[in-house]
Amino acid sequence: MIKKLFLTLGVLGLLVVPGTWAGGQDAKDCQDHPLFTRMPDFAIATCKSNDFDFFEFDVTKDGRLEKVRVEGRKTVINYRLVSGAAKPGALEIIQNHVNAIKAIGGTVLRQQTGVATLMVAKDGKEAWAKVAAGQTGSAYELTIVERAAMDQVVTADAASMASAIGNTGRVALYGIYFDFDKADLKPESKPALDEIAKLLSQDPQLKLYVVGHTDNVGEIGYNMTLSQARAEAVVKALVTGYKIEAVRLKPYGVGPLSPVASNASEEGRAKNRRVELVGQ
Repeated sequence: MIKKLFLTLGVLGLLVVPGTWAGGQDAKDCQDHPLFTRMPDFAIATCKSNDFDFFEFDVTKDGRLEKVRVEGRKTVINYRLVSGAAKPGALEIIQNHVNAIKAIGGTVLRQQTGVATLMVAKDGKEAWAKVAAGQTGSAYELTIVERAAMDQVVTADAASMASAIGNTGRVALYGIYFDFDKADLKPESKPALDEIAKLLSQDPQLKLYVVGHTDNVGEIGYNMTLSQARAEAVVKALVTGYKIEAVRLKPYGVGPLSPVASNASEEGRAKNRRVELVGQ
C-alpha cells in the first residue's frame, strides 16, 4: 500500500467550494484518502469514489502543458476550513502536498499558483493526484486516481527471450522501468537486465539492437530523443554492469513510430512504452 503522508505545516492552492464549513464535521461516509493527511482545521464537505473511472491530469512536458489520461480507482474529496479557524492560504496548502509527495519519492509533474499535479509509484501501483486550492485558502480539492501497473506481457527470462527472438526476430520487454519522462533506469529493472545478460552470455554470437519505444503523447522530436536515450541507458547498464561487449549491442530510439496498440487509451499507451530486443 502507498503509505499515508503527514503534511508539514507551510504551503499553496486553486478552487473548490467557497467559504468556511460552519458545521465542522465531515460529510457522512467520507474520510481522508490514505495518501494524504488533511490540512489542520479542515473538514470534508463532499466526497465521491468510483472503483473505475478516469481523470485527465495537467503535466508539464518539454516545457509545455499536456493532458495525461489516467484510469483506475478515482477519489474526489472537497475540504473546507472550519468556521473561525485561521486560513493557511493557497500557497501553504499546495506546498504541503508537494513536500509530502516528495518525502516518499514522488514526483511533481506540474505546479502553479493554486494547483499541482503529483505522482508516486509504490508497490506496483501509481497514484496520481491533483490538489487545487481556493485563493482565499479556505477550501481545497483532492482528485486521486490509483492506477495498477500493467502486467508484464513477456516474462523477462532468458529462455523466453531466446525463443521469441528465434521465432520472430524480436521480443518486447515490459520489465524495464524508467523514471517519469527521463532515461534513468529504476532499480526494479534489475531482474530484466539480469535475464538479458544471461541471454547474451548463453549465446556469445548473439548481437542485438536495443530499441526504445514511447507512446504518442508529446512532440515526436522529443519522444524520438527520449526513446534513444532510454535505449542507450539499457546498453550502458549491460556494458558497465554485466561486462557485455559494447560491439554486440546497438541502441536505437523510434519514439511512437512502431506502436503495438492504439494510443487512444492509457492501456494502449502503456503497451507502447517499451524496450525491444531485435536480432541483428
